[in-house]
Amino acid sequence: MAAATCRLYLITPPRIEDPAAFARTLDEALAAGDVAALQIRLKDQPDELIGRVTHEVRPLAQARGVAVIMNDRPDLAARMGCDGVHVGQEDAAYAEARRAVGPGGIVGVTCHDSRHLAMEAAEAGADYVAFGAMFPTSTKEAKTQAELKLLTVWQQVMQTPCVAIGGITPANVRQVAAAGADFVAVSAGVWRHPEGPAAAVSALNAEIAKGLSERG
Repeated sequence: MAAATCRLYLITPPRIEDPAAFARTLDEALAAGDVAALQIRLKDQPDELIGRVTHEVRPLAQARGVAVIMNDRPDLAARMGCDGVHVGQEDAAYAEARRAVGPGGIVGVTCHDSRHLAMEAAEAGADYVAFGAMFPTSTKEAKTQAELKLLTVWQQVMQTPCVAIGGITPANVRQVAAAGADFVAVSAGVWRHPEGPAAAVSALNAEIAKGLSERG
């Protein structure tokens, strides 16, 4: 049996005023520890700004082996050379997202606290399903709260990877990794960390390793 894994999945801050400055901060964060993916999540921002951010961060992330995922916008994901797209229940349908990024692209689907929605997405062909919010979060208004045991049950019965999202920080990521998350999605827990994003990435990876050692 393959060893259990759990990796960090970064989400950009909801607002980025200076794409070049953010790219420098991101590069330092990526150098500080293992990161599997970066989601560009800039809700209600103009396409021109999203394009500028993507132009800055996509090459440096991909050069480090980090998959670049566009939030909500399959069209921009395909046009801007991203590795995939993440769609919510109220965003583009899975089929539309898959057509846009192709069979080799990554398509992730938000499933809130619903194993039923997650199973539907997995059966449709989603590359991962996302559960949350795991904890209270200031990044967005969470519609649901997912229990840690949902990760455990999913890990026991399904092959499709699961992402835990919502309020995850170095202080609580250990229990999320122990519960069964394949990936932990973090935004404010990195960008608002008191010691800086690079320190946050390092601390998150250390705590994830402890959680994996506890996974039964």
